[in-house]
Amino acid sequence: MAKKEFSFRGKTVGELKGISIGEFASLLPARQRRSLKRGLTEQQKILLKKIRNKENDIKTHCRDMIILPEMIGITIKVHKGKEFVQVPIVEDMIGHCLGEFAPTRSKVQHSAPGIGATKSSASLSVK
Repeated sequence: MAKKEFSFRGKTVGELKGISIGEFASLLPARQRRSLKRGLTEQQKILLKKIRNKENDIKTHCRDMIILPEMIGITIKVHKGKEFVQVPIVEDMIGHCLGEFAPTRSKVQHSAPGIGATKSSASLSVK
């Protein structure tokens, strides 16, 4: 069985790469469309310049950057508050923000009460 060709709002990746950012914005939902219509911030412009220059090891704090078709196939390190997380860009991510793929909060795993814990928690049985 042949792999199905990816399309975004009826356009293939090749067609998306050939259109301007303004035309691409018209295909996006309202929030992303308005964000692109206002124009890119300076940090977003710097990130886009690095992507177009095909630099290696791209790191960014710009979590609100909307993933454009020209970003497909590269890996960007996105800051998540403490460290950078590698985010490989694939076709399904088009139109989303970079920050959606680098969660800032992790699951808390509690263990047995430690030194200096309250008297009530210290009396619990530790298995």
